[in-house]
Amino acid sequence: MEPGRRPPPPLVSQLWVKNRSCEVTLDPERAALRWEELQPRLASARGCQSVPVSEIIAIGEADIEEKHSHRGQWEKFKLHSFIVYYVQRAPKHRWRCSEVTFWCKNEQLRYQWVQAIKERLELQTSRPKHLLVYINPYGGKQQGKQIYEQKVAPLFSLASITTDVIVTEYANHAKDNLFEVNLDKYDGVVCVGGDGTFSEVMHGLIGRMQKDSSIDQNNPIAPLAPCNIRIGIIPAGSTDCVCYATVGINDPVTSALHIIIGDSQCMDVCSVHHNNTFLKYAVSLLGYGFYGDVLKDSEKNRWLGTSRYDFSGLKTFLSHHFYEGTVSFQEAKRTLGSPRDRSSCRSGCHICRQSTHELEEKRRQQCYNLETEDDGGWKVVKGKFMAINAANISCACPRSPKGLSPAAHLAAGAVDLILVRKCSRLNFLKHLIRHTNEDDQFDLAFVEVYRVKTFFFTPKHLENEDNKDVGKKHFAQICNGNLASCGCSHVNSIWNCDGETLDHAAVEVRVHCQLIKLFARGIEEDSIPEHACTPSRV
Repeated sequence: MEPGRRPPPPLVSQLWVKNRSCEVTLDPERAALRWEELQPRLASARGCQSVPVSEIIAIGEADIEEKHSHRGQWEKFKLHSFIVYYVQRAPKHRWRCSEVTFWCKNEQLRYQWVQAIKERLELQTSRPKHLLVYINPYGGKQQGKQIYEQKVAPLFSLASITTDVIVTEYANHAKDNLFEVNLDKYDGVVCVGGDGTFSEVMHGLIGRMQKDSSIDQNNPIAPLAPCNIRIGIIPAGSTDCVCYATVGINDPVTSALHIIIGDSQCMDVCSVHHNNTFLKYAVSLLGYGFYGDVLKDSEKNRWLGTSRYDFSGLKTFLSHHFYEGTVSFQEAKRTLGSPRDRSSCRSGCHICRQSTHELEEKRRQQCYNLETEDDGGWKVVKGKFMAINAANISCACPRSPKGLSPAAHLAAGAVDLILVRKCSRLNFLKHLIRHTNEDDQFDLAFVEVYRVKTFFFTPKHLENEDNKDVGKKHFAQICNGNLASCGCSHVNSIWNCDGETLDHAAVEVRVHCQLIKLFARGIEEDSIPEHACTPSRV
């Protein structure tokens, strides 16, 4: 609505819902549709229900013939009705498409209501109308195509959203296609699959934006062009960590409804470089040591399916390796909050909003060096580590409801760097168990956590630049090019980058504040907000 323009008066009528007379109000000022039973069967049952216009999915019309007794004779009456489809919340952040049918006394009244609601829906400019959909038929339990066709496509059709669907046929199919497709045609890109499918789409979109903006991704300090086109995630993979962290549940219908109503959530992205060469982008976990070893071993046992992670996790825990090296990092002193403050990132998070305001101000001032601006001094930590983890998000999942870093934020322009020093197997088990309970997982003498915007990691054998080549040659001679073959795999681990391996151990990682946008709103504080005026509903 234009600034200073008063909203139109509310539309109020007496309509029928389930053979009960109700006063129905479309209130433009409150942007809500409300209905209240006028003569409830029980006095205590009187109440009203309210649905925000922003959460109305669609409206349809229907004519129904009913028989009513009039002066001892049954007569047919034609009832004019319209159906409102809307979002209904269920426990544990689950959303469902519900509906309510309103009966009108004549067709003119129905027309008035249908047009009024349609006009309000047309004002919801954030809603997508045309989407590009990538389906991974091989991810997770290989049910991506079935999930989309049975659970998602009907909802998109109901909401009058058109789609172009591409079923991927090989690794990086979606990524490659995004470099060629005309993105101006679409209001968003949807991926149906797991975290790997999302990573493909994310790399394709970010890479496409940098290509169109003539930005060299191999330059680690280059300010990256943000992706304005939103990404939707329909979970159909093994973990779906990103979906869980941004919606609160891995449920295809819930995610589809967030897409339909046009939710928007910015997310930070980490770029990973090695010797001025771009390697990967990460949005959830960068893990060296324990989580790198788990991934490395699980790749050898893909035939076990999803149970390979449990097998490899146990095997890696029992091997109990540590790794020596140096971590250098720049703390994000201007970012609000701390990894230890127990303040979880939720929908409308004030810490992420503060980062948004600062980012907008820098762009207004044409300060293009957004991510590399000096934020604080550098700190250097040397030692032997069981694990080095960088969490962009909480990394929560059904198995670990709190995640690796419960207070990590989606869009604060920082990453939580967790250093787990060499410790006994029993102490390391205590640390892992705390991912699944309410205890403070950082309150251990061998665990350090920092909120940073940039960090470097150098394995011990590469710390002395003058002897780098000599060191490589020495280890190659000892291990014959295969560290694992000589039993010294503890010398060097690999990086787990959102579930994919990186070829280099020495890396440079930088956080790019709010680089991408998702069709999400963050996890809502209450799983079932109270829309009703009273606890009882019609």
